[in-house]
Amino acid sequence: MSYTFNKTLDLDFDNAIETVTKALAEEGFGVLTTIDVKATLKKKIDVDFRPYMILGACNPSLAHKALLAEPNIGTMLPCNVVVQVNEHGKTKVSAVDPAASMQAVDNPKLAEIAGGVRDKLQKVIDSL
Repeated sequence: MSYTFNKTLDLDFDNAIETVTKALAEEGFGVLTTIDVKATLKKKIDVDFRPYMILGACNPSLAHKALLAEPNIGTMLPCNVVVQVNEHGKTKVSAVDPAASMQAVDNPKLAEIAGGVRDKLQKVIDSL
């Protein structure tokens, strides 16, 4: 089982981030965190890296349901969406598959919620 949904876009990096953020909003997700991996690696360890942004996406109502079903699930939130320039110079978008990542948690209520989040994130990637 793959743990991500992926799509390569015909957009530059910055436009891809904007497009992904809008697509997430259409499915009820906001971006809580933005981690610029390229800038962080340069600052912390003086390494040059390709453009790579991690967007921490959250659908508040689904996150609330997940927290009620499994109090420690916050360790796996928010749902990460990565926008990166791949080795071929193309912009690639990858979203975590929450159903795959939460398989280790033995909680049927959580599995149902994760399935709903999975459907929404798959819809986001498909819409790009």
